[in-house]
Amino acid sequence: MNKYVRYILIVLVAAAIVTAIDGFYILQEDKQAMVTQFGRPVGKPITKAGLHFKKPFIQDVRYFEKRLLIWDGDPKQIPTRDKTFVYIDTTARWKISDALTYLKAVHNETGAQSVLDDIINSMVRELVNKNDLVEIIRSSDWTEVTGSAVEAETVKRENIKHGRDVIQEMVFQAASEQTRQYGIELVDVLFKRVNYIESVRRSVYDRMISERQRIAERKRSLGQGEKAEIMGEMDRDLKQITSRAQQQVEVIKGKADANATAIYAGAYRQDPEFYSFFKSLQSYEKAVGNNTRVIMSSDSEFYKYLNSATGVE
Repeated sequence: MNKYVRYILIVLVAAAIVTAIDGFYILQEDKQAMVTQFGRPVGKPITKAGLHFKKPFIQDVRYFEKRLLIWDGDPKQIPTRDKTFVYIDTTARWKISDALTYLKAVHNETGAQSVLDDIINSMVRELVNKNDLVEIIRSSDWTEVTGSAVEAETVKRENIKHGRDVIQEMVFQAASEQTRQYGIELVDVLFKRVNYIESVRRSVYDRMISERQRIAERKRSLGQGEKAEIMGEMDRDLKQITSRAQQQVEVIKGKADANATAIYAGAYRQDPEFYSFFKSLQSYEKAVGNNTRVIMSSDSEFYKYLNSATGVE
């Protein structure tokens, strides 16, 4: 009897050791798990962190991320509806929403990335093909012109029906419906970069340069017009100032001449003979120099005082 008890105890101890070694597992906070038995999933996904039990040796544990994961697609050259090729670089965030479905459908993260490649790339290609280039480049809240009125006249207005952000949302919604069957939940889809192919880029740059040159030329022309207007106003103001100054000069000269005439008239009225004599002396001073020879008739008014001064009759 003791022998059987000993065997039973040995078996129990061995079972306890085996259970302790391979019967428990610890689930981290950022992980979720699926228990598999001979490769087939058993039960529901385990998402609660802590110590968990499984059947030793015959059951295994597959761990999956609970955190957000990144899908980063390769840049693709895609034609738009208006036959313009663009490079589109797309990224997305996703997580495992149902570990059981995920395990059955894609097995691991490599399989999930492959599925997302097919789904997201096909949705992006389909929606880019259905929209014009302007819809892919500009956002729905894009403002047409933020510059001057001159720039507003040169920029061609193009109506935006959707815009890049709306198309991104459309890709996200369409792709999300397909990823659910794989136990994958998309969080968002974003266009990291949208770029022209080389030939289109050169054409766009040339058009931008031409447009900027037209705007610059318009501004130069406007500046020249404003300059001519300012110069015209300055010339008119200068002429007005000069005219007023000349008028003031003439008024002052007229007043001075009037005052001088009044003074001369007053002097003449006081002693006409002396006034005539004084004016004649002034005339002699101006007309007769050191080497001056004067020829005049004897009845000349200019000769009158010279004759008196020399005593010649």
